[in-house]
Amino acid sequence: MHRPGLVSTFTLTSMLWISNSFRSLHGALPFAQKCEEALSSPLPHTAFTASSVFTSGYAPGYAKLNRRGGAGGWSPQDSDSYPWLQVDLGNRRQVVAVATQGRYSSSDWTTRYRLLYSDTGRNWKPYHQDGNIWAFSGNSNTESVVRHDLAKGIMGRFLRFVPLDWSGEGRIGLRIEVYGCSYWADVINFDGQGVISYRFKVKKMKIIKDVIALKFKTSESEGVILHGEGQQGDYITLELRRAKLLLQINLGSNQYGSILGHTSVTSGSLLDDHHWHSVMIERYRRNVNFTLDTHTQHFRTNGEFDHLDLDYELSFGGMPYSGKPVGGGMKNFRGCMESINYNGDNITDLARRKKLDTSSFRNLSLSCVESHSFTVFFNATSFLQLPGRANQDVVSLGFQFRTWNADGLLLFSNLDDGTLEIALDDGKVGVHFNVTQMKNTRIDISSGSVLNDGQWHTVRLVAKENSVLLTIDGDDASAIRTTTPITIRTGGGTYHLGGYFLPTLAPPTQKSFQGCMQAILLDDQPADMHAVEKGIVGAFENVSLDMCAIIDRCMPNHCEHGGRCKQTWDRFSCTCDGTGYTGATCHTSVFEQSCEAYKHLGRSSDTYWIDPDGSGPLGPFKVNCNMTEDKVWTTVVNNLPAQTSVTGSSRERRTVLQLNYSASMEQVTAITTSAEHCEQHVSYGCLMSRLLNTPDGTPYTWWVGRSSEKHFYWGGSGPGIQKCSCGIDRNCTDPKYDCNCDADHKQWREDSGLLVYKDHLPVSQVAVGDTNRLGSEAKLTVGPLRCQGDRNYWNAASFTTPSSYLHFSTFQGETSADISFYFKTSAPYGVFLENLGNTDFIRLELKSPTVISFSFDVGNGPVELAVHSATPLNDDQWHRVMAERNVKEAVLQLDLNYREARPAPPQGHTRLELFSQLYVGAAGGQRGFLGCIRSLRMNGVTLDLEERAKVTPGVKPGCQGHCTSYGMYCRNGGKCVEKYNGYSCDCTATAYDGPFCTKDVGGFFEAGTLVRYDFLSESAAANQDTRFVAQPSTPQEVNLTREEVAFSFSTSNTPAILLYASSKTQDYLALVLRQNGTLQVQYNLGGLKEPFTIDVDQRNLANGQPHTINMSRSNRTITIQLDHYPPVSYSLPEASDTQFNLVKTLFLGKVFETSVIDPALIERYNTPGFIGCLSRVQFNGVTPLKTALRNLVADRPIDRHPDQPTDRQSVPVSYQGKLVESNCGASPLTIPPMSAATDPWRLDSGAEFPFNEERVIPDGVNRNSAIIGGIIAVVIFTILCTLAFLIRYMFRHKGSYHTNESKAAEPASGESADTTIIGTDPNPETIDESKKEWFI
Repeated sequence: MHRPGLVSTFTLTSMLWISNSFRSLHGALPFAQKCEEALSSPLPHTAFTASSVFTSGYAPGYAKLNRRGGAGGWSPQDSDSYPWLQVDLGNRRQVVAVATQGRYSSSDWTTRYRLLYSDTGRNWKPYHQDGNIWAFSGNSNTESVVRHDLAKGIMGRFLRFVPLDWSGEGRIGLRIEVYGCSYWADVINFDGQGVISYRFKVKKMKIIKDVIALKFKTSESEGVILHGEGQQGDYITLELRRAKLLLQINLGSNQYGSILGHTSVTSGSLLDDHHWHSVMIERYRRNVNFTLDTHTQHFRTNGEFDHLDLDYELSFGGMPYSGKPVGGGMKNFRGCMESINYNGDNITDLARRKKLDTSSFRNLSLSCVESHSFTVFFNATSFLQLPGRANQDVVSLGFQFRTWNADGLLLFSNLDDGTLEIALDDGKVGVHFNVTQMKNTRIDISSGSVLNDGQWHTVRLVAKENSVLLTIDGDDASAIRTTTPITIRTGGGTYHLGGYFLPTLAPPTQKSFQGCMQAILLDDQPADMHAVEKGIVGAFENVSLDMCAIIDRCMPNHCEHGGRCKQTWDRFSCTCDGTGYTGATCHTSVFEQSCEAYKHLGRSSDTYWIDPDGSGPLGPFKVNCNMTEDKVWTTVVNNLPAQTSVTGSSRERRTVLQLNYSASMEQVTAITTSAEHCEQHVSYGCLMSRLLNTPDGTPYTWWVGRSSEKHFYWGGSGPGIQKCSCGIDRNCTDPKYDCNCDADHKQWREDSGLLVYKDHLPVSQVAVGDTNRLGSEAKLTVGPLRCQGDRNYWNAASFTTPSSYLHFSTFQGETSADISFYFKTSAPYGVFLENLGNTDFIRLELKSPTVISFSFDVGNGPVELAVHSATPLNDDQWHRVMAERNVKEAVLQLDLNYREARPAPPQGHTRLELFSQLYVGAAGGQRGFLGCIRSLRMNGVTLDLEERAKVTPGVKPGCQGHCTSYGMYCRNGGKCVEKYNGYSCDCTATAYDGPFCTKDVGGFFEAGTLVRYDFLSESAAANQDTRFVAQPSTPQEVNLTREEVAFSFSTSNTPAILLYASSKTQDYLALVLRQNGTLQVQYNLGGLKEPFTIDVDQRNLANGQPHTINMSRSNRTITIQLDHYPPVSYSLPEASDTQFNLVKTLFLGKVFETSVIDPALIERYNTPGFIGCLSRVQFNGVTPLKTALRNLVADRPIDRHPDQPTDRQSVPVSYQGKLVESNCGASPLTIPPMSAATDPWRLDSGAEFPFNEERVIPDGVNRNSAIIGGIIAVVIFTILCTLAFLIRYMFRHKGSYHTNESKAAEPASGESADTTIIGTDPNPETIDESKKEWFI
């Protein structure tokens, strides 16, 4: 099937059409009239009945509102265990409200009651509200009238008022009134054979919009309600499956078949209760509203087309005899339907007037045939005692049950010599016989599985001498038989169903049952439940007769984001495992909203899951977060391989390259929308392949952005400018064109650049159209999408007066609401936000300097949660507040440390109904808030505080002072720098780098490599060109009485000089590794014949492992700490000077000095020089190694000699030999990483997560190529390891290359083998790994 595509937008016209159709559909029904008549007052006394009457003056006929006849109302007998007052309205009525009074001039009234309704006076249905069997609040005296308007109207002829609680001073007393109006509808009874066929006026119908409405009731769990199909494969089917309503619709897909157009949606549960249920299907093109009772699902059909193509007819009640079923074994509907309407035609009226084909019915019945079943409803304290037949040698039992509980007592009986128990154990039916004849005999058998699914299940048990047979649901495959020798004889002939609470020698394993039973068969005799109801036979307690009040608490499903709902009889729970969400209803995301948020939790660059809309519909997804010193970049990769070759394309048949990203387009859009800047690099390599056909031609190639719009500009240009980067910069190879490729040269050219208009990003398609000529080819590269910043995270407003506030539209959070924000203040109290309804409200406020309050009311009375902080919250630092309310609980959390939770009441209102505007700040006379609020999100939507603050007096956009809260993340002496949106860490004066000053800056030293740092005088420092000074280069004094030295190193070679500070006198400080690998510190400050020497440790530190030195001197006291060992203090001798005079130069790795030095030290330790890694070197605030490496990066010089340094007057640092940045000398991380077990944000690459990432293969590598690449990598790694071992072996024997450079400062004539290896690739990451090869 192939049809032209049609626009599928749900337009305003379609909404108006559906609205008008709905009004016309119900215009003839009673709903349109004013429905406020008093229905019970005009009725005769005989219309009122009751379970019992106290005396004749208390008869039910006197129970009319404001009447004083008889004793002034109805009261039952005190012994009545199940009291009720019933009124027969004469015909089916629509009921919209009820009202009650107590008995006139007495102490008798009802304080709480339930309302049941029925069409026949049997099979009662309790009134439901907010997902529960509703208990109405009654009276507190005899005269006042308490009226309740029903949240949803009910239809029925009979009403029952069931008192639950009453006056403590008297007894039950009741007068009632019922408000509503008449109701009438055509009804058709379907017998499982007959089908109504609605024939179309033309042979084939091409339908773009539909409205189908009907009501049905049935006691069957399977059956087709309506069906229509077309020869092109379109169809629509509405059917019952397992007592749920299933809508299947297919509008077609494409020429490959219609299977891709199939859409299936399920709604409702427990629909086989033989009560009326209303259905409405509204479709316009592919947009569908599917409503069952009061629950509406909105969905969009699969496929590509908008019309529903049906042939001949639409059938109601089953499949047409000529039709081809969608699935096998589909049963026709058995039950009743009324008010069937299809696109304005009343099908039931047409059938009644015989305008439709009803020939398949044996006898068309226009009245509903009622069910003959009698249901019993049990709670946890119920039991039903029924008589059987005594002294029988056969036990023959049967019944049906339905429940949500996995365990419960179904039946118990005392036999003549033992007991019989039928129980539900873990969803299975178990039968337990305890027979105490000659010896104790126990028989245990079980059958079935998952029988606590809410469906009706049939149990049949036959036990006789030496044989027990148990069958579940009539399935012979489930039959369990045992032939254990046993003699059965019934005892007193009494059976307890649903509970047993009497003392007995062999009590049952279960005590009670919560659920429903029907079709009870005892000793082959059906139980007469009507006689039980009248009190003639049997006994019961806390049992509801002729009613099954089972509720499916998982329908509709309150578990959000794919959470799995589990339920018992009176509660439900959500399993959120693997969803990425948490909470009682899986509402709250466990991930942060952006990379920006992770940075401000102190996280470093890595791959993270983010959830930009929090509790909104978008799921979490993986991105790469790159935390630089001043920016945070979010990267989303695509699956297009770099340099993808394109040939054979033309304008008529372009080659379209589709890009898939590691996130959906909606998720990527969420990133770009909140980002401050986005970019995506594109490159078009061309060989005789034109790109944009500039300057004035029609482009050969274009790309598609996120809105499916074509764009005719390329990287480096902008929207509306049909140019490439070279055209903007006017440097194209041929100035006649605005793109290099448009010159159509016969050699390879390239046009590349950044696309930066973020509303167009990301690139989703590229269509290439000029590679069909001989020899022409294009190579396309589209890089990952990179976005920087998160405007939502920093969206803030400052409230400067107590009366200032911002207002927004009403908050919509009826059943599930979450609010999160940051605040900082110096005020002791203030209201953060508030939204009001009639009685409902929601409010968050700072109640005192240490208390945050979250209060609300959904109709059950005000609820307040409060968290208490151990420290004041008005400290002008940022604090985070998160509040959530759902149908299960309310939660308030402060700073991820303090949490308060409150469960919702088991019964009560659940919907938060608000109507006022949402006020942020002062509102309604409340104490206003003074301070800043930032990143305010409500149900996943960030409120634009800044935009609203621009036009609001007393409120300013933005907020300063982030360093007071986040400055702690700047480590190792880094300074926090304020920014408008956040902060950054200035690491200039530290030996570290990175966004938090935690990244070690180190270098790899070869033999002969040294770093020299010259300390300048004050005058020299004043004349220094500050453009080249990356940090404070010198202390102001050149005579020192204090030194602070810190660094890390790793090496396997000795002896070596690690650090040497010289002077213009004979003073010096040296840290050296001796021949045996031990560390020695030498101070020569004058006054001693020999330098003062400290042997720090006897361990060999030249073991290839990182070691850390922290040393300080203050006058005579020297403190040294090695690695993690405790600091050790030493003292200079009394004869020693304490002043380090005229400090001149600091050397790392080797000494090359022309002034006064210690020749013995140089002779012993300076050759061949330090070989290994030094890291994070700091001397009195000076960072020589970092300064040298940063200048190395800026200049990229070749090998230098101290005699040919960089401009000494400009930069105080120089170096000799090859110096390559590496952190191989670093000690373990300054901030230990969070373990995988405790870090919820970081997931291992192998972690399972329920998000489909197969659609994107990073870097375009598929599984097979990954395996091949892995094998190649292993081979290369083996070769490199062997090579490294050989080189290391050679290096240990290359002593002939060493020269005594301390005596003759000559450059090395050649490079060592190690130098050659390290010099081949300046990539720092490669050098990081070289440490492992170096010490193999």
